[in-house]
Amino acid sequence: MDFSIIVMWLGFILASYSVVGNDVIQTLGTFLTSNEKQMKWYVLWGFAAIILTAALFYGWQQGDIDYGRLDKFEMPNTYHWYYLLPPIVLLWITRYGIPVSTTFMILTLFSLQKIPNDLGSMLQSTFDTDAKLGGMIQKSILGYMVAFVAALVIYLLITRLTEKYFLKNPLTKKWRPFWIGFQWFTTGFLWFQWLTQDLANIYIYLRGGNQLSPVMFLVSVLILLGLLAYIFYNRGGAVQGVVREKTNTADIRSATFVDLIYAVVLWVFKYDNILGFEYQFPWTGNLPMSTTWVFIGLLAGRELGIRINLDGKLNKNTLRMVFADLGKVFFGLLVSVVLVFIIKLLAT
Repeated sequence: MDFSIIVMWLGFILASYSVVGNDVIQTLGTFLTSNEKQMKWYVLWGFAAIILTAALFYGWQQGDIDYGRLDKFEMPNTYHWYYLLPPIVLLWITRYGIPVSTTFMILTLFSLQKIPNDLGSMLQSTFDTDAKLGGMIQKSILGYMVAFVAALVIYLLITRLTEKYFLKNPLTKKWRPFWIGFQWFTTGFLWFQWLTQDLANIYIYLRGGNQLSPVMFLVSVLILLGLLAYIFYNRGGAVQGVVREKTNTADIRSATFVDLIYAVVLWVFKYDNILGFEYQFPWTGNLPMSTTWVFIGLLAGRELGIRINLDGKLNKNTLRMVFADLGKVFFGLLVSVVLVFIIKLLAT
């Protein structure tokens, strides 16, 4: 058997588990936290599984499983052993509850031919926005900033009407059906937006997945559904702690607002402009980005906005939490870049 085929499918399985265990929880974390005491894990999984299956089958029928995120990537003819390193390292980091960008960790590996051979030029490419690596880093940092500012402004404006009220007034049985419906709608919208961004991080191991036979495509879907079930069964794993420590994320009403803002930000970053207006965003719509950075920026802005309104000041614990989360994603970026550079040197 061709060893390249083994690396492709083993890489797909490892990347699937890494992405599901790391990025999925950032997307569905508030959904899990706010519903885990009222509903069985397999009910929540079933909801997420239906949307995942629909997104995959729609993309496959359109010949675009990655939703255009791999248009600028050249698929390798041969998959060498070192293509397995990024998802393995990602698995190891995720065990310690560190939210890492799978976009940097995995997709940059498939841009080795665009990365210079000497170390100095390699480092310079991380700041070159015309290069894939530099462009993804810039777009991800912009994603953090946009999500942070949007969440900060929104929660400064609405905290006294929402979070303060939610903290003092538990959800009643009368309003629970409404909020459940509203949250599941926003979560579904968010989940689909995330899938159109991050499926590329998984299916790049199968050359985008568009040339898969019906049987092989179905196998890939079943693998993803099985891993998603495992994560739901384990209540999200270690990364879920990033969500649990934030103010009132167990309240379904608060979780709904988080999901809605997150979904809108991801939706905006899918396009070069909105509704065909001449103004061009300072990013490329189909260039992959780190949804992890968007998520961490959103939680940081939300936490600061809530604490300013409720406490009238920012305490050391809140600031420490925000900078600790930011430090984790920077650590993940550093590990990703260093790993890709090491692989580049091994491959030359």
